[in-house]
Amino acid sequence: MKLTFIGADHEVTGSSHYLEIAGKKLAVDCGMEQGADIYQNEESPYPAADLDYILLTHAHIDHSGYLPLLYSHGFRGTIFATKATTDLCQIMLRDSAHIQEMEAEWKNRKARRSGMPEVTPLYTIQDAEKVIPHFQSLDYDTIVTIADGIQVRFSDVGHLLGSASIEIWATEEGKTVKLAFSGDIGNINQPLIRDPQYLSEADFVIMESTYGDRSHKAAPDYVTELTRIIRTTFQRGGNVVIPSFAVGRTQELLYFIREIKTKQLLPEYPDFEVYVDSPLAIEATNVFNRNVESCFDEEAMALVRQGINPIAFPGLKTSVTSDESKAINFNPEPKVIISASGMCEAGRIRHHLKHNLWRPECTVLFVGYQANGTLGRSLLEGATSVTLFGETIEVVAHIEKLEGISGHADKEHLIEWLQAISPKPKKVFVVHGEDTVCDTFAACLHDEYGYQAEAPYTGAVFDLINETWLAPGNRVHKRTEVVAKSTRAATIYQRLVAAGQRLAAVIRHNEGGTNKDLIKFTDQINSLCDKWDR
Repeated sequence: MKLTFIGADHEVTGSSHYLEIAGKKLAVDCGMEQGADIYQNEESPYPAADLDYILLTHAHIDHSGYLPLLYSHGFRGTIFATKATTDLCQIMLRDSAHIQEMEAEWKNRKARRSGMPEVTPLYTIQDAEKVIPHFQSLDYDTIVTIADGIQVRFSDVGHLLGSASIEIWATEEGKTVKLAFSGDIGNINQPLIRDPQYLSEADFVIMESTYGDRSHKAAPDYVTELTRIIRTTFQRGGNVVIPSFAVGRTQELLYFIREIKTKQLLPEYPDFEVYVDSPLAIEATNVFNRNVESCFDEEAMALVRQGINPIAFPGLKTSVTSDESKAINFNPEPKVIISASGMCEAGRIRHHLKHNLWRPECTVLFVGYQANGTLGRSLLEGATSVTLFGETIEVVAHIEKLEGISGHADKEHLIEWLQAISPKPKKVFVVHGEDTVCDTFAACLHDEYGYQAEAPYTGAVFDLINETWLAPGNRVHKRTEVVAKSTRAATIYQRLVAAGQRLAAVIRHNEGGTNKDLIKFTDQINSLCDKWDR
């Protein structure tokens, strides 16, 4: 039994860990790296075509984003996830693929003008659509045998709709080892979704540490703050423009605005309109509505039992087409506009900023984290002008920030989640945190709470039977300069190599077949080789 650390080890994104257990090869998450990338991740320990199963903790792209790429490289196994995660992945992976294709198209226009090699997208919409049928939904709190010697259970971890911690029981030669992957542990008291469930026991725990060095501040009164911002903006005759993440944060905002409307907190504007102008956010909201029973918390369910949709209200309008989106800015009435992307880097929000930033009566309200180098961060830091679509726009609108509800547990709640596992695990592997945070949180668990805790690096391999390290992992930093990932030819050749690896896997799967079938298969391979051997 082996556990291999690949991604989100001494880093926050790109979560990916591999297991060889009970004669099968599994991955827990296959995430895309996003933002700052410090360490050079090791490659997968085996070809995608050899991978039997993937266990997916939740739909965020830093946990699911490489699934279409794995498909393009030959993966044809089963992806186990909750129903809500499966539903969200159907839209989020397509959206990610669309972004990959659009970025490649933009880079290639520049490449053709400069005589540089063209690139291919990391994966395509077709790859995203083809991987979706490989999903198999599992219910929360149910132990399922996915193969001889392998049982799994998903438990609600309260991070995102459908998010889960995953327990794995692996049995080899009469010995059973239990692993627990925390996934991203959610914060408490979030709107709509439940608080994290605790696990009872495990031999080995692989847990996140995103906020392993800090405690959350007391949450503000979101409804009161939103009411104040909407009222003062409407009194000036302006719009409230909210750059929002399509999945999670948009639905939270709708929940708060429904309460404002229901309690008549803005009696002077009883019929104000709220536009959700993001096809992805609209689809995600529909997913929330389809997964009420399995994912909503008791407060939200109490509303549902009364026949109330917690994220719908009079005056809520959606814009799907580009014409519908454009029409919003020709409506003179004060209104709330919720649009993606959350950091203003792409999407329809940039058009709304173009139409509203120069207007002193308007407000741009930020409700989530704005990374360094993003347009959102520039606006929060006091930019006086910005460039949108080649035009310089003066920033005169009011810029406000509503501290977003963190989707991650803080240090105290991480420790509380771990302490519920009794007796103490044999080993706690700390992952999914910034470089220094992984080390400090692991040291805290060891020194203050008596856990055998470590923070492995990418490439580290642990023997789960003998409880020893087989490989230490590497600490090779990525070069700081920008390097083109690949040319078109190189990327396509990589897909050819992956196809060859898949063929080898298919050959192995046919061991024990009839002589007739094996002869036919062999002849077909030889014929193909004769055609292409150069």
